[in-house]
Amino acid sequence: MFLMVTRRLLTGLLAGALVAFAGTAGADANWKQTTNSKATALEQCVRPTGEIRRYHMDLLKHQRDVTVHEGVRKTPDALAGCIDCHVNKDSQGKLIPVNAEGQFCSSCHAFTAVHLDCFQCHATVPTAR
Repeated sequence: MFLMVTRRLLTGLLAGALVAFAGTAGADANWKQTTNSKATALEQCVRPTGEIRRYHMDLLKHQRDVTVHEGVRKTPDALAGCIDCHVNKDSQGKLIPVNAEGQFCSSCHAFTAVHLDCFQCHATVPTAR
């Protein structure tokens, strides 16, 4: 009985690990910054890549709460910093919105089938400060 339960548990853990690994490995081509943004020259984001991929929404929600309740806007997890680093330019030097088809935010969200609604309110390119 113990061996059977242990086997089922290990099988479940292995299956979960394979799904997680396959999802991350398959996403690399879609999530990698491949054009001319500031992020292209960096080894990792403001946090390790895996952590950002897994927890970016939690970080953004936390930043939202800190900004709204405490008025703190300048932190590494601010959406404006993400946009500033991940925005690309076209051949004429014009900024391409991060949520445009094939761009950083839209490609990741399309890959994971998650609706991207941040930019109904927030700027898609850096704004003058």
